[in-house]
Amino acid sequence: MTNARDLLHELATKKAVTRLLPVLGIAYFMSYVDRTNVALAKTALAADVGISAAAYGLGAGLFFVSYALLEVPSNLVLYRVGARAWITRIAVSWGAVSAAMVFVANDVSFYVLRLLLGAAEAGLFPAMMFMVTQWFSQKHRVTIVGLIYTAPCIAVVIGSPVGGALMELHGVAGLRGWQWMFLVEGLVTMVIGAVVWIALPSRPSDAKWLTADEAAVLTERAAGHAKASPTKLRGSLRLAFGRPTVLLLGAIYLINQSIGGGIGFNFPAYIQSLGLDSPFLIGLVAGSGGISALAGVLFFPWFKRRHGHEVALIGVCAGAVLLVLLGFLLSRNPVWSVSLLFISNFFAFGTLPLFWSVAMARLSGLVAAAGLAFINTLGITGGFIGPYVYGLIESSTDSLVAPYYVFAAAAVVALALVPLLAAAIRRDAARDLAPVPSAEQPVR
Repeated sequence: MTNARDLLHELATKKAVTRLLPVLGIAYFMSYVDRTNVALAKTALAADVGISAAAYGLGAGLFFVSYALLEVPSNLVLYRVGARAWITRIAVSWGAVSAAMVFVANDVSFYVLRLLLGAAEAGLFPAMMFMVTQWFSQKHRVTIVGLIYTAPCIAVVIGSPVGGALMELHGVAGLRGWQWMFLVEGLVTMVIGAVVWIALPSRPSDAKWLTADEAAVLTERAAGHAKASPTKLRGSLRLAFGRPTVLLLGAIYLINQSIGGGIGFNFPAYIQSLGLDSPFLIGLVAGSGGISALAGVLFFPWFKRRHGHEVALIGVCAGAVLLVLLGFLLSRNPVWSVSLLFISNFFAFGTLPLFWSVAMARLSGLVAAAGLAFINTLGITGGFIGPYVYGLIESSTDSLVAPYYVFAAAAVVALALVPLLAAAIRRDAARDLAPVPSAEQPVR
């Protein structure tokens, strides 16, 4: 039976969705554009600056090294200073570094700027996931995360063609096309940082557009039945970093991001190898893959709300990615091959809201800030491994398809980890339900 408190919570949740998600979405949209637009510049950087396939793969991946190293420290700072100030800092600094990519002149400058970009952007995504744990109840989280993930999907659909169009400005004001792309997109990101400062409250109690009762019910329902979280990380390291559930989530995410990063950063080059030579058309085709990804992040949260079984759905997505990659390797038809990679986006992106919902249900407070960042650190490491391995294999085989054999093998490992994740979650649930021994009944 729905009572007045439930109705108040639903009203407050709708307000939070309307006010928060557009701000978080536009920040995440630009982070994905700024992070991946280098894929559109791969061929131009080789021609204009002399960056080889292996050097490009290393540079594309170095972003994720500094990003991964600073994920946990960044989220711990966020826990202390608040989401508004910290996400603003992240957006302004990464926008400035992205614009500075116009100065790439050789391999070394490319590596340095990619490392700086990763350092500047570190913490954005886990910061958003931590905000979800502060604002939304567990039953709403898979939907909220799915909506947040529409931003990178739309970024692929819109950002790639826009990036390609900016590259068509080659020669204007003496700048190359890829320089225009980095400059414009970096400056836009800095403006969005100002929008975050103006429009994003850190917690429900800071939101002027909520009543006191609405803020209170959002905070109450977001906490749910979670145990009190420690206020210091010392002594709680295992809760944040060492639990089997956390480690398995991180391992599956690492493989997911290795495959996605390896394919995504090299997809425009693969399309160009099929005969397209217009930067705009290459961006348009590459961006079309975002449509299937968008369908995935909307479909799987909808399916989970009606039927449950988050971990089983994660297994379905892992198995489907494996089958699609095998189909790609067996295909000899270019249209069918590109279509299969689009289909893989449906499952590879679709699993992510499920994944983070599982993680959020088991972490809260400071442990959530650290643990979610740690899981993302492991995943982001895959963002380095995928492009780097792809570049090494492409350089040694002179084939854009050969790396997919390694990705298919990695997909087998991810699928095998899903039953282990289910078993770890069952053990956590049994431990949470176990009675706490009293003083008269000591533990044996």
